[in-house]
Amino acid sequence: MSTAEQARIGDATPTEDVDRSDPEYRAWLKEAVRKVQADANRTADTHLLRFPLPEHWGIDLYLKDESTHPTGSLKHRLARSLFLYGLCNGWIRPGKPVIEASSGSTAVSEAYFAKLIGVPFIAVMPRTTSREKTRLIEFHGGRCHLVEDPRTVYDVSASLAADSGGHYMDQFTYAERATDWRGNNNIAESIYQQLRLERYPEPAWIVATAGTGGTSATIARYVHYMQYDTRVCVPDPENSCFFEGWTEGNPQASSDCGSRIEGIGRPRMEPSFVPGAVDRMMKVPDAASIAALRALERAIGRRAGGSTGTGLWSALKIVGEMLADGRTGSVVTLICDPGDRYLDKYYADDWLAGQGLDIEPYSGVLDHFLTTGAWRD
Repeated sequence: MSTAEQARIGDATPTEDVDRSDPEYRAWLKEAVRKVQADANRTADTHLLRFPLPEHWGIDLYLKDESTHPTGSLKHRLARSLFLYGLCNGWIRPGKPVIEASSGSTAVSEAYFAKLIGVPFIAVMPRTTSREKTRLIEFHGGRCHLVEDPRTVYDVSASLAADSGGHYMDQFTYAERATDWRGNNNIAESIYQQLRLERYPEPAWIVATAGTGGTSATIARYVHYMQYDTRVCVPDPENSCFFEGWTEGNPQASSDCGSRIEGIGRPRMEPSFVPGAVDRMMKVPDAASIAALRALERAIGRRAGGSTGTGLWSALKIVGEMLADGRTGSVVTLICDPGDRYLDKYYADDWLAGQGLDIEPYSGVLDHFLTTGAWRD
């Protein structure tokens, strides 16, 4: 540099420059994302089953069978989206644990993806979580951290992440934003593609229960984006605050205890629940949910979890309303996970008795409806 050029620059402040590029980490990240996306390519879709209703009713009821995912539940989609979100944000790092607050099924799916990319996984769950779910988490290489009070899972998860230098996945905050709701074979797009050759390809209602609220948000947003006339109903179980928070417009709504219907219902209004996207909510008694899942087994020979029963009860109630009004069309709900995870709970009469749950009146409602077409609730 000449003397004149040096004089012209004078006392110019040097540009600060910090380059944190890490070729080794970027190579790991690239491979991790590839593995997660390859899983999506292998398991691109799930079946859409028909629930048997009399043909002359002019109403078709479908069940989107999410239990056929590799980890056996609807939460496989969510876990895949959360891992991609965390990886692409730079939050998940090699050798550092992923921690999640869960009632079980999300943790099973996240343990699967953690093992797939080679990072440790810790599930923070209520001690009442079914034994089968804890077994599956450990089968996929995860570790279970059980708590007595379901309301503490958030703080315990954040604390474990801070102490270990890991990442708290926080499904209850990020579920609604991690999923591409405009398409990309999300659950809503898949439903409409599978219905396109049916006699009522645009459903009158889609019924989706809420744990995080991410699935109902994805479905509702897609419906609005595509300008469909479909309505979205979210049934809520006992001991959950979503229904009260939605009906009262109260984001601070809370419940003193956790839901008996694993996978759905929360003691607080979760950030991922999007009330404005939802058309309708129902408060479903737990005994009704269990009666419905047992009716499902009688109808199609499949056992499912309690959250499936909650959705099926509401879907059948909507079918009853349509039938009474002389309307035709289709209704869609979900099989969220398989019943073999709950043999010691929802399919065990001694557990029902211990919980003080009498399903007979609700079974009577369903039997009467499916026989006569008249809903008496």
